This record gives sequence, C-alpha cells and structure tokens, in this order.
Amino acid sequence: MTQRSTVSDAAERPGPAGEPPSPDVVAFIRYCHRRRGASWPELYDEMCAVAARREFNGWDHAQLASRGLTFSLLEMPRLAGWSRAVLAGMAEQRETDGHRGPTTPRLDAHAAVA
Repeated sequence: MTQRSTVSDAAERPGPAGEPPSPDVVAFIRYCHRRRGASWPELYDEMCAVAARREFNGWDHAQLASRGLTFSLLEMPRLAGWSRAVLAGMAEQRETDGHRGPTTPRLDAHAAVA
C-alpha cells in the first residue's frame, strides 16, 4: 500500500510554489497533453492515469514526486499553474513556428522547367 502525503511531506518536496517546474515535469505535462489534447482540469485526470500506468519513462507517482510533481489536493494549485504555463508555452511555440515560414525550401516551378 502506498503512503499518503502529509502537509509536512509536501513542504519537504522539491519545487516550492513560486519555482518553475523541472524539465522532467515539463516533459511529463507535454506528454500527457499530447495524448488527449486536454487542458486543465481534464489534463489532471490524464496525468494521474499516465502515472498509474507508468506510461511516461516508466515513472509512477512516487518517481514523479521525487521530481517535484505530486497529485495531492494541497499541491494542486501549483500543478495547475505549471500545467497552464507549459500549455501556454506550447501555444507560443506553435505561433512562433508558424511565423517563421516554411523550413523546407520550395522548388520554384519556373526554375524546374528551365
């Protein structure tokens, strides 16, 4: 049986409320979002399911907790904030990528005929 976290346990974990998520946590949030395209709060359900099934790098709830990501109600505001920030960053990246133009050079039809 797994142990439930207590308030004192939560205070000892890495990642205080104002600290950004670790790269591992960001990758986990992105992975879960890409699976369903869900945003908060549906993303929370997906993250819990992925952790329960060890579908991301084989990590379960305990391994994610060691990286600063927990699913306790006391830490849900932090996880929600991290998730929103990661999703916003993904949206910004898509916008930036869209403004760069094509990355593959296009073949000019006139040059190909000549």
